[in-house]
Amino acid sequence: MKLRLRWVTLAVFVLVMSVAVGSVGVAQELVVATGADPVRLDPPDQTDNVSETVLRHVMDGLVEFDEEMNFVPALATAWEVVGDGEGYRFFLRQGVTFHDGTAFNAEAVKYNFDRIIEGQLRRTALLRPYIKSVEVEDEFTVVMYTHFPFGALLNYLAHGASLIQSPTAIEEQGEDIGRRPVGTGPFAFDRWVVGDYLTLTANEDYWGGAPQISGIRFRVVPEEATRVFQLETGEAHVVVRVPPTEVPRLEAASGTNVLVADSLRVIYIGMVVHKTPLDNVLVRQAINHAIDRETIVGQILEGFGTPADSPIAPLTQGYYSAGGYEYNPDRARELLAEAGYPNGFDIKFWTPNGRYLKDYETSLVVQQMLAEVGIRADLQVIEWATYISSLFDVDKDTTEAELYLLGWAPSTGESDWVLRPLFSSDLFPPIGDNASYYANPALDERIQAAMRETDPDARDALYAEAQTIIHEDAVWAPLHALRQVVGVRSNVEGVSILPIEIVLVKDAVIQ
Repeated sequence: MKLRLRWVTLAVFVLVMSVAVGSVGVAQELVVATGADPVRLDPPDQTDNVSETVLRHVMDGLVEFDEEMNFVPALATAWEVVGDGEGYRFFLRQGVTFHDGTAFNAEAVKYNFDRIIEGQLRRTALLRPYIKSVEVEDEFTVVMYTHFPFGALLNYLAHGASLIQSPTAIEEQGEDIGRRPVGTGPFAFDRWVVGDYLTLTANEDYWGGAPQISGIRFRVVPEEATRVFQLETGEAHVVVRVPPTEVPRLEAASGTNVLVADSLRVIYIGMVVHKTPLDNVLVRQAINHAIDRETIVGQILEGFGTPADSPIAPLTQGYYSAGGYEYNPDRARELLAEAGYPNGFDIKFWTPNGRYLKDYETSLVVQQMLAEVGIRADLQVIEWATYISSLFDVDKDTTEAELYLLGWAPSTGESDWVLRPLFSSDLFPPIGDNASYYANPALDERIQAAMRETDPDARDALYAEAQTIIHEDAVWAPLHALRQVVGVRSNVEGVSILPIEIVLVKDAVIQ
């Protein structure tokens, strides 16, 4: 009996040790702790980076960005300009299937883009102004015709809205496609428990080679401290938006590393400009003068950001500084008095918590800064999915927003996809993302002219004029351009961070 018990004990010990070290040579599930749930997993019908991050692991586009924002082939192996610039011809990858067994081909590409440009999806406004039609030449060749010569088309095809999904799944699932995405990517959708986690499983037949992890678990962890704790204990392999205060300790620890990268994301205070008192430009200018951006970047973000002087981040193609608003509380009070509010006013102020780096803490500080000039902001924390719905699933007459903190990173890498969706007068929610409900014909004119301008210098000049108009009208209070801070276990390699604020783990390896 003693001998038998000794063998049982040894077997249990071996089993425990093999689990503890991850069974050398056996692929493991990689856990990513994120700050919020996805909202909608349908590429052209989503607007948030959490959803796009998940989708970029499930689906491929024709072309994609690398970490330097260069274009790399994906489902298109090559492309060429058609004629004098009226479109592009794409040569497609052969032998690829969607996760549901549907063959990938030119018809699938046409189906996806027809659905966008002929529909009324959230990203229809991204592509319809440029793409006229998509025509099938043969099984693995498509031609994408544009309304006018458009040199930035590849930027738009590398956007998350242009990821290709299974036509069969779209037809079968209908409106539910945003809950069960089907692509050609390195990972297939498995399960989504809202508010808890979303899991993907490795696609062993992936055209780019089977992943070296068995799957990905995106775990919803809104609290920054909890995400860091899970990284330290090994419960999570990758965590997003590491608090700046934790960076030195995590860098010094033996089991963790910190990755830092610049981003195109600007965090801003949006203002619903048709609501009193925000319909007065002097009030909006006062709000801008009341905010000390240097203090926010230095003390709240601890240097992991850059004070913003434009709705466009410095790394974005077409960025221009119109000068920004200096921190000047006295000037803010003068403007409020001139506007007819010498004693300030009360206003609602919405904020997420955990979606962006130090978003709630930033909002608290802004609330205090506004109070110093007499603006009494009622700060309300709203869960992320509800937050997005409350801003973008409404219209001008039904919106309840007044002030709100939000961020925007142009996933195209250039300025049109800031100016057009967020400031064009024809893109109010629920069709577009202009949640300020701002309209200015002079700005619309610059945006439309820039769309059709093929000379880069002339286009940048139009963007400069547009940013000057937005600055003078004080549509937003831009706060800062974020730097991305990602925590990674030291035994994990292959994590990449795109400037469009997407963290990719599809090439990750757990040692």
